[in-house]
Amino acid sequence: MVPRPRATRARGAGDNVRTMNASWGWILAALAVAVGWHQWGWQGVVLAVTVTVFWLLLQFNRAVRVMRQASGAPVGHVASAVMLHSRLRQGMRLLEIIPLTRSLGQRLDDPASADAALERFVWSDASGASVRVELSRGRLCAWTLERPSAEGDA
Repeated sequence: MVPRPRATRARGAGDNVRTMNASWGWILAALAVAVGWHQWGWQGVVLAVTVTVFWLLLQFNRAVRVMRQASGAPVGHVASAVMLHSRLRQGMRLLEIIPLTRSLGQRLDDPASADAALERFVWSDASGASVRVELSRGRLCAWTLERPSAEGDA
């Protein structure tokens, strides 16, 4: 019995993903408050705070919608591991991966472990194929497709 090669995907040259740092959002919110104060006084500050709170509510609503969608499926199950593997991209957040899988991933490591910066999850399909995902600082850094070996292969 010869083991099947595993399909892996690691960071490549064409995988540059530009993402916004959360601190930029807060800097923009503070700038909106300052500009609002300078242009319109307290009414401008109220407008800037209202827009910032609305933006935060949109982000919270998105997270709740993703979790509600995933709550109905078994943990760690995906319809097709191969299709999930083909849709993953470098730098994706977990909130972008969960809608692809329509379920929460099975966590492989202990959350209280020493290497808290690296999180590992796995999703499996009915055929036994699975996708192992590694997140570093909340972003997808590596993923591996593992297929079951056929018993009759020689």
